[in-house]
Amino acid sequence: MVKRLRLNEKSVREAAPEPGRDYQIFDSEVRGFAICIYRSGNRAFTLDYRHAGRQRRMTLGRWPEWSTAAARERAKELRRDIDAGGDPLGTKEDGREAPRFKDLVDRYTEVHLPNLAKTNASDQRSMLTKLVGPDWNNRLVTEITPYDVEKLLNRIAEGRCRPHKAKPNNRARKLQGAKPTPVRANRVGEVLRKMFTYAQGWGWREDNPASGFRRRIENPRERFLSQDEIRKLATALDAAEDRRAADIIRLCMLTGARVGEVRQARFEHFNLEHLSWSKPASMTKQRRIHRLPISDEAAAIVRQRQLLVPRGCSYLFPGDVPGQPVKEIRRFWHQIQKQVGIEDVRIHDLRHTFASLLVSGGASLEMIGKLLGHSQTQTTARYAHLMDSPLRAGVDAVASAFRPKPVLVHDA
Repeated sequence: MVKRLRLNEKSVREAAPEPGRDYQIFDSEVRGFAICIYRSGNRAFTLDYRHAGRQRRMTLGRWPEWSTAAARERAKELRRDIDAGGDPLGTKEDGREAPRFKDLVDRYTEVHLPNLAKTNASDQRSMLTKLVGPDWNNRLVTEITPYDVEKLLNRIAEGRCRPHKAKPNNRARKLQGAKPTPVRANRVGEVLRKMFTYAQGWGWREDNPASGFRRRIENPRERFLSQDEIRKLATALDAAEDRRAADIIRLCMLTGARVGEVRQARFEHFNLEHLSWSKPASMTKQRRIHRLPISDEAAAIVRQRQLLVPRGCSYLFPGDVPGQPVKEIRRFWHQIQKQVGIEDVRIHDLRHTFASLLVSGGASLEMIGKLLGHSQTQTTARYAHLMDSPLRAGVDAVASAFRPKPVLVHDA
């Protein structure tokens, strides 16, 4: 026969365990509410109920961590939910099985990252692992709110010390402190927006908490080499002992290509008869074939590399590992920077300089975009202000027509 009495602290405490079996003492006030006495001597409050024809038992909490009064109040709340057709135990089990953010990262990595360029995919994987994962990995996908997104991006925008260590062992790094990284925060926001768009499509949540994230102000870096700096750079490259690295820099300057595209260039990509370079989709940032004309000087570098590279090697700039292109020329570039006096110039700034020289030669933004391989016109629009000089000359010519001519006064 089922034991029933109004549970209180005394009855729960004095209930004796029975060897070989667990048993329940049901409360006479709340239907299904009971204290379960385990054979080990431990005891916990439970709630028995029936849902959709199934008998269910839900553990509310252990005694004495939960008092009898607190457990009874909780049982009353759940009882009202059950009478309204709810299934609290089923809801709890669904919460355990619900996808967490780390599951979203795994599926996003499997579904989306293979479609990106290798460098881009690696960068996004690094963002999720180092910047987002430590805070969100164990959180349910449905728990993340727009406030959580904004809080995370604010922290990323504040930056951190380099290298990524809580206590940098380099004194210069300690003195430098954290460097603001608003651009990095924007990129993380874009990745999160894409991830939660996928989550919506998979039915993991109904809304996208990152859809309206606040974009931080980005100040594009604009550094163009002057004519004098270009001459000094050319002289330094001519005198450099590392001809391989020097030719990479020179080809970047002559074509406006990204350094990664030059490093991976193969002889079969060049048509020296028609003076053209066809970059395969696997090499370009926009993931499509990019054909561009090259100058006689660029073609001369390709011909010279044909004489220097061992027979059977397809790369213009083979690396130290057989069958692989050169991986890094950063050390060489640092030496050139100090020698020429352009410590603030990155290799990528040679691409900007290439565009600025095109502008000064009268090229249109459309032509510049095609030569640089831009897939979006707004990317090329950053060079529009360089066209101010010829425009200003035209404006000055118009103004001169309205300028009053000096009146000559003759003495009587």
